[in-house]
Amino acid sequence: MNLKDPEAMTAVVGNVLRYGVLISAIIIVFGTIELIAASGNSDVLGNIVYNPDKIPHGNFDVSLSGLVIGLVGLQPYALIELGAIVLIATPVSRVLISVFLFAAEGDKLYVVVTAVVLFLLLFSILVTPFVPGFQA
Repeated sequence: MNLKDPEAMTAVVGNVLRYGVLISAIIIVFGTIELIAASGNSDVLGNIVYNPDKIPHGNFDVSLSGLVIGLVGLQPYALIELGAIVLIATPVSRVLISVFLFAAEGDKLYVVVTAVVLFLLLFSILVTPFVPGFQA
């Protein structure tokens, strides 16, 4: 594959987006199936329907360590959260890959512009939650 070919670049970027969404959907569906299976004979819709008392994750610890512990235990909410993280990471990874594709093409202007976009994306995801006034 010649990465200097615009059609090849488009194919790579398209595949990143396509597979990222597909993987995310599979993880979320698996987590939802686990959630339904874990509810047993109880009210299944009660676990899925919006409940402000259980938002965002009921008893699930919303932290990186809570996510890792939940994933090790295959907890449904951890799986669903992982699927959402993969979905959010998909366009970010697309921008990251675009930086490398433009660099392989030798287009310095687009490398810089895309790197700035990547910086702004990562800044907004990773830094702004800790800035006073941006917190919900």
